[in-house]
Amino acid sequence: MVEARLKQAGLGDIFERVVAGERLGYEDAVRLYRSPDLNALGYMANLVRERKNGDRAYFVRNQHINYTDVCNKFCKFCSFYAGPRDSRGYTLTPEDVQARVHRARDFPVTEIHMVGGINPALPYSYYLDIVRAAKTARPEAHVKAFTMVEMAQIVKCARKPVDEVFADLRAAGLDSMPGGGAEVLSDRIHGELFPLKQDGREWLEMARAAHRAGLRSNATMLYGHLETPEERAEHMVRLRELQDETGGFLTFIPLSFHPENTELDHLPPTTGLEDLRQLAVARLMLDNFEHIKSFWIMITPEVAQASLWYGADDVDGTIVEYEITRPEDGSTRQQLTRQDLIQLIVEAGRRPVERDNLYNVLETPSLAA
Repeated sequence: MVEARLKQAGLGDIFERVVAGERLGYEDAVRLYRSPDLNALGYMANLVRERKNGDRAYFVRNQHINYTDVCNKFCKFCSFYAGPRDSRGYTLTPEDVQARVHRARDFPVTEIHMVGGINPALPYSYYLDIVRAAKTARPEAHVKAFTMVEMAQIVKCARKPVDEVFADLRAAGLDSMPGGGAEVLSDRIHGELFPLKQDGREWLEMARAAHRAGLRSNATMLYGHLETPEERAEHMVRLRELQDETGGFLTFIPLSFHPENTELDHLPPTTGLEDLRQLAVARLMLDNFEHIKSFWIMITPEVAQASLWYGADDVDGTIVEYEITRPEDGSTRQQLTRQDLIQLIVEAGRRPVERDNLYNVLETPSLAA
């Protein structure tokens, strides 16, 4: 019955290759994005998901810190930034970072996720100092900081070779890197939405340098704005090619575009169906990525729960605080407790696994844990 439905949807040949464990190509990705049969995509994505991760669904206890909202890139899709001369701008001192980490001392955090805007006034020493501050405040935590875009700025102000900069940051306590800033690896989208920021080739080159320096990173894609299915497919292929080369990516995280308070606020938000489709296609295309994460804070806990049957095997974490897509009106503090995450996963029929940043298993709790 399933094979007949997939053939009826025009996906029979893709299904055969998925079952055989064969790699899909660019044209296959375009077809998957354009297919109206979401459940057929989900069925195939779940085959790959369970082949790689069984019934496990990972989560982490983490804290997000956005050290500055000052940014000189003026990306049209961003609601977070303040210009260098904007009175709304803020920059945390190393002491502020330390205080924020201490503020969450009652939470058993294992990961500190730290990113910010591109503030041209910050010296090289600042970045080293805030990593040290986070690590000093919580030595047992894994510090994941600085997107490839931020790294380009850090290297620029360091006036040192990129490998030396990575060595300095690792010595200060940097353990890994997040995956933001890639947006869509498309020259057209780069020119239309974020021309002042590094382009796709430069993002990939910085990721290559990070992996060469021994740092693992994530990879992302911002979807649901002006990109085409073809550009999404190209993004998948280019990430997969770099992963073939370095093996440095830990997980892929699709990021749904939130148009509110941006220059693109005339666009509709993504739907749950679109979110599930993107996760499913990612799982089918990124055969050399062990993990696909559904970022619940951007797609809602309910869609994240459903995504565990559409290719995702990770729902991120407890968050504590997130500001990138939220106005500072009291709604920035968004949190699911550890028990919330366990219940979400168990209700979906999956087995919860608490992990560290590198996917080492810390505990496999039951709902009553």
